[in-house]
Amino acid sequence: MKHLKLGDKAPAFEGKDQSGTTISLNDFKGKKLVVYFYPKDNTPGCTAQACNLRDNDSVLKEHDISVVGVSMDSMGSHQKFIDKFDLPFPLIADEDKKVIEAFGVWGPKKFMGKEYDGIHRTTFLIDESQNIVGIIEKPNTKDHTREILEIFK
Repeated sequence: MKHLKLGDKAPAFEGKDQSGTTISLNDFKGKKLVVYFYPKDNTPGCTAQACNLRDNDSVLKEHDISVVGVSMDSMGSHQKFIDKFDLPFPLIADEDKKVIEAFGVWGPKKFMGKEYDGIHRTTFLIDESQNIVGIIEKPNTKDHTREILEIFK
């Protein structure tokens, strides 16, 4: 697993969102960006996290912060997730794990005594110069916006 750290340049990612639109790091030059990685659409923790970001979208926008979610789910799954919960931000369908691996969030996990490889729920905060200024490992899914705003102060 690759380990990014504070001060590193953000990986120059590119992926397709729920509608097939290509999203890349370059789209956010000169802007603050949150790239959050989550395991799976429509699961309790992932839904709580997405809805917390949705419910605080206007606060994030007041601080000129854009949000992009990333998981291995398909474009169709992402579109259903967005429609069901009225999410105002794009979700990258990273089925080939290129973005996930570029950020180093794929690796061994344990759940209920079983070991398997999967996405580690992690959020990267990227400044206007495309430097990583915050990394939130194991974010509080129900209070994630507060965690983000504390770092971007």
